[in-house]
Amino acid sequence: MRKTLKRLAALGITAAMVFSMTGCSSGNKETETAGSSKEASAESTGDTNAAGGEPVTLKITWWGGQGRHDYTQKLLDLYTKSHPNVKFEAIPSGWDGYFDKLATQAASGSMPDLVQMDYLYITTYSKNNSLADLQPFIDDGTINISKVDEKLLNTGKIDGKMTGFVLASSYLSMGYNPDVLAAAGVAEPDSTWTWEDFITMSKTIKEKTGKYGLSNGPVDDTNFFNYWVRQRGESLFSEDKKSIGYADDKIFSDYIQMWADQMKEGIIPNPDEYAAIQALGQEAGPVVTGDGAMLTEWNNYASKVSSVNDKIKMVTPPLLADSQVKGLWLKPGMFFSVAETSKVKKEAAEFIDWFVNSEEANDLIMAERGTPVSSDIREHMIRSGKLTVQQKAMFEELEKALALCGETPDPDPVGMSEVNEAFKNSAYSAFYGQITPEEAAAKFRKDADAILSRGN
Repeated sequence: MRKTLKRLAALGITAAMVFSMTGCSSGNKETETAGSSKEASAESTGDTNAAGGEPVTLKITWWGGQGRHDYTQKLLDLYTKSHPNVKFEAIPSGWDGYFDKLATQAASGSMPDLVQMDYLYITTYSKNNSLADLQPFIDDGTINISKVDEKLLNTGKIDGKMTGFVLASSYLSMGYNPDVLAAAGVAEPDSTWTWEDFITMSKTIKEKTGKYGLSNGPVDDTNFFNYWVRQRGESLFSEDKKSIGYADDKIFSDYIQMWADQMKEGIIPNPDEYAAIQALGQEAGPVVTGDGAMLTEWNNYASKVSSVNDKIKMVTPPLLADSQVKGLWLKPGMFFSVAETSKVKKEAAEFIDWFVNSEEANDLIMAERGTPVSSDIREHMIRSGKLTVQQKAMFEELEKALALCGETPDPDPVGMSEVNEAFKNSAYSAFYGQITPEEAAAKFRKDADAILSRGN
């Protein structure tokens, strides 16, 4: 991580950009944009025949599991079939190491053209002028936004520039293996369950089956902690993003103590055990294989792993008992961003339009990246009869989740990668018994405030 930061600093990019993601491409200005049908495509974009354009090679990178890699390559091949002048150089990756690799590419000036971007880091890239403003391509009709919710669309707008085009929506969830719960004699949770229910359920699973209640790491990043903070009516960051937003460090220490207690009982993996689980990959993780009951994830998890286990189910996270505060939020699942340095931004924008609005593209994506942002595509998928049980459930559960959702928070501040690292380091120090949860809370505040005040 330190080497990554130094590489970015050498570029003149702030050290907070460990997750720097920029991209550009080269070539044709007249490629055809595929819409939900050939007629709709021509009508919405006015594109000419792609076969007449000059050769274009788009470098594209994304994170995900093998299933995502496979169908994304099929997408690229499909696009090239209808746009013969457009070729792709694909750079797939897992989540682990994805951003460090991008930082290395940034240091060498070899960033991919089109980059899958996360909400956690879009502010960092935008404020460092690494990402192109896509608004001109929305204004000229290259990207059709007529069926995209405006609030969701604007999650990609930073400082007045549309530096990321939202691809899907998602929200925090808990994935679970119903077979493991049944073996423990535990009823499946619903959207009314509480943290007390979750802890009791996890203990019972461990006692009855010897398996993990929760099988992943609860402090990989601040997302789930942010949910915990929001449930208490507080904000993770101050309004000016220069410091931690909540005043009482007990919020942090209680969160860490809850997980530390479960680690001591073997209910959830300790950091060393979790490192071994991570090495297995998402599709071979304990919940998928039946060696664990639950995990914290986004709501599209069951769909992502359905090819290896089609029984996984999703539920909204536990509620805070006796609280009416809505801690959940609808999050842009991910974005596509284009580099400010791109010489052919329009070609990248045309592909984004096809990815979002094309029925043939989404027949391959099948909502694996989250609930599609286009209402027409959502309706098409429901009508198609092609949705799996998991995908249907994802669409249906969205309505229940919306009842628990508050306002979507602002994109995370500059330095988010460092804040996440500080969060994890403080938590792990407590998990290893090196400091108390209270000391970990104070350490996190001190480290995070320094990072935030420096970068924002």
